Amino acid sequence: MNTLFKALNDPTRREILDLLKEKDLTAGEIAEAFDITRPSISHHLDLLKQAGLVSTVRNGQFISYSLETTVLEEATQWLFNLLNSK
Repeated sequence: MNTLFKALNDPTRREILDLLKEKDLTAGEIAEAFDITRPSISHHLDLLKQAGLVSTVRNGQFISYSLETTVLEEATQWLFNLLNSK
């Protein structure tokens, strides 16, 4: 769960997740929405993937990124249970 919270701790990564909420995007499409380098976007996407927040599908030379909500649902349930255990 540390990887999840580390990934969510960064505002750029949260913005990427917001973009992916609307539709699947390639790394290039995601990069166009930011004023940072493509290697930085790749780094953010890698951390999101390691945390299980995004998944990828290769289509030729392009990789599409999709939002994965399962990890967030599990973390939300854990937090809910923690808060209601008192």
